[in-house]
Amino acid sequence: MTISVLDAITSRVSINRFQPDRPLEDQTIAELVRQATKAPSAYNMQNWRFIAVRTQEGKEKLKDAAFAQQKIADASVAFIVCGSLAAYRPLPAILMPSVEAKIMTQRTADAWLSQAITSHENDLILQRDEAVRSASLAAMTLMLAAQGMGLGSCPMVGFNPQEVGEVFGLSDNELPLMIVAVGYPEDDCLTQKIRRPLSEVLSFV
Repeated sequence: MTISVLDAITSRVSINRFQPDRPLEDQTIAELVRQATKAPSAYNMQNWRFIAVRTQEGKEKLKDAAFAQQKIADASVAFIVCGSLAAYRPLPAILMPSVEAKIMTQRTADAWLSQAITSHENDLILQRDEAVRSASLAAMTLMLAAQGMGLGSCPMVGFNPQEVGEVFGLSDNELPLMIVAVGYPEDDCLTQKIRRPLSEVLSFV
């Protein structure tokens, strides 16, 4: 089942109870991440990584690091969405496919690399900010992809990042920023909660 982008946005709710013992095929998990990687990132650095926790053993470890939240065990898969620091370093290789496909020129790629190095190399705060931005955009795209495929999702920030990093072997340059649980909702009749009126959140200048 697929639905429109508008329907995905307006129907998405954060799922707290998933139907247990309903795994997803690896191909489906891979497709969710493929769509998530269509999210934007500065200089196209794509400074994210996804760890798809789907085995019972992996879920138990992640659950322990997430204050025993049952939704991790019951969801079909729990994605650890990581943001990368020092993301400018692999940028030449990342941009090369776009140059080869003539989507951008080598001159443009070189200029992007120069700008990225200048702005990011000695600014750890900017590196972290960029990691948070990119991973958050990818996580939201992942949730919309799940909604579009008839699945439910829930973003989770209630976990011990240091423990997650140690248990799942993250490098010093990887920040576990969010867990996104994905699976089949226990209750598929949930309604999105009312949002604040536009008059309170929108300004025209």
